[in-house]
Formats: sequence, structure tokens, C-alpha cells
Amino acid sequence: MQYSAGVEYALHCLVYLIDVPSKKSVGIRDLAEFQGLSESFLSKVFGKLSKAGIVNSVPGVKGGYRLAKSPEDISFWDVIEAVEGPKPIFQCKNIVSNGLLYRDKCNSCESSNSSCTINLVMLEAEEQMRKYLRNKTLAWLNKELDVVLPKKTRTDTREYFIKKSSD
Repeated sequence: MQYSAGVEYALHCLVYLIDVPSKKSVGIRDLAEFQGLSESFLSKVFGKLSKAGIVNSVPGVKGGYRLAKSPEDISFWDVIEAVEGPKPIFQCKNIVSNGLLYRDKCNSCESSNSSCTINLVMLEAEEQMRKYLRNKTLAWLNKELDVVLPKKTRTDTREYFIKKSSD
């Protein structure tokens, strides 16, 4: 299992938006430049975040993006699902139905068969991961970054995006 780099960039950019005053926004160009990304790539990611209700798009020359809800209400899982889509990580192919003993005999072997032990274990593991990621929010990440990053880095980053925010 591997999430795209879009998830990581989204989480970083969303943290940058936390301290931007509520009536202001940050342009996609500024976010992309700060990350060293192409503007078109980040625009696609932010389009997904906007569609999921995580950010609001502010139109116009001085437009950009701002958080649509409180950092306490945006979980890592919300961001992952917005960027990657709601597809399950494990997709049972019900390969047992192709086995020698089951070919043309197994009426209960359907792709939606919930009694497949492998599928049940994988679904349970996936749910545990989702639960963990739902408990990690942007607010938590913001506090954690204050602990693990040098104070000057955090201050300089906040000041950069506050200066870049527009009316």
C-alpha cells in the first residue's frame, strides 16, 4: 500500500493555512513555490480538497485557499480520502473460487463474500489504520511540529504565509 505524494503535500500545505487570518487566503502559486512543486500539480490536489470541503476556494486575482473548517475537525484520514478517493486498500479478488476444488462448484464464493478469512483480517487492519488516522488532526500536527521543528523554522514559515495571504 502506498499513498501518493499528493497526500503529504496536502497535509503540509494545510498546516501552512492554519495561521492565515480567517478572512484571508493563500494563493496556489505561493503554496507551490514554497514546496518546490508545479502549480498545476498542487491545483489538482487542492481541487480534491475543495470538493471534499476541507478548503474553500477564494476566486479572483487575490484569491486562493483557506481552511473550510477548524484544524481540530480535519483528520489525516479526511485528507487521504479526499486526495486518494474512498477506495479500499485491500481489494479481495476471491481467488479461492479459481482453486481446483472450487471451480464451477462454489455457490458462496462471490467477490462480496464477507466470510473470507483473509478479506476479514485485511478489512479489520484497514479499519484500525483508518481509526488511528481519524484521531490525528491538523491541530495535532500543528502542535507536534512546534515540538519537533526548530522554533525559527516554524516562525519563519508562519510569517511567510501570513505575508502571502491576501484580502
